[in-house]
Amino acid sequence: MGQGTPGGLNRQGGLPGDRKSDGDKKEKKFKPAAPPARVGRKQRKQKGPEAASRLPNVTPVTKCKLRLLKLERIKDYLLMEEEFVANQERLKPQEEKAEEDRSKVDDLRGSPMSVGNLEELIDENHAIVSSSVGPEYYVGILSFVDKDQLEPGCAILMHNKVLSVVGLLQDEVDPMVSVMKVEKAPLESYADIGGLDAQIQEIKEAVELPLTHPELYEDIGIKPPKGVILYGEPGTGKTLLAKAVANSTSATFLRVVGSELIQKYLGDGPKLVRELFRVADDLSPSIVFIDEIDAVGTKRLVMSSFG
Repeated sequence: MGQGTPGGLNRQGGLPGDRKSDGDKKEKKFKPAAPPARVGRKQRKQKGPEAASRLPNVTPVTKCKLRLLKLERIKDYLLMEEEFVANQERLKPQEEKAEEDRSKVDDLRGSPMSVGNLEELIDENHAIVSSSVGPEYYVGILSFVDKDQLEPGCAILMHNKVLSVVGLLQDEVDPMVSVMKVEKAPLESYADIGGLDAQIQEIKEAVELPLTHPELYEDIGIKPPKGVILYGEPGTGKTLLAKAVANSTSATFLRVVGSELIQKYLGDGPKLVRELFRVADDLSPSIVFIDEIDAVGTKRLVMSSFG
């Protein structure tokens, strides 16, 4: 045996396992450090339901007046929470019942619903109604309809099959009537009208003075006229005179053309007239100006078709 370690083993080359362990040590020596797990602010601990149900810590621990006050405050909070939970449990059946009642009412009303007019109230449960495309009907009024608000001429909702009254349209105005209202007073005044001094004086006495000075007619003991008719050739200043009246008074001015009162279906024209004067009554004092009223009084001709 040559020189070396006891047992005849040469340690210069070493064992294969020893070389591997030396390489592992070198790799571990140059391996970079792992990044920190937390970056930025420290995350707060999430509070779950257990933390919400847990009572707060009361300090100081020793028995004293301050501890008693804090315990009483916690007791008041717990009593409020208990009352809130009890009210929620008590109101839940009522909300479910109300939702069920609403669904029953919707089923009774049906869909879609037709819109009509109440012509006459017979008794608390029956009425005569009419629609824009049909005759008048004697129908019943359902129990959930507010009978105190029903009055002749109001707009109602009717069932699409049996035509019974199932609802009431409150403050519903025909869109055509809403367009007739003049929001801004006209700019024309009496000074813009020439050669109509007598007509201006007459229209002031008939229209303007009853609105501005009604006591004059009461002192004399006469009733002011309900309206006037302006007649004449086209271009003589009839519309201009009406605009001047609207400018000089603070009344609501409703302007409608007579041809708009002639509707396609029977009953639509009278309904529009009733709606027009109802809006004028609600917005009183008001002036209703119907231009080209001769279109309403046209003759109806009986035409026959052959073929």
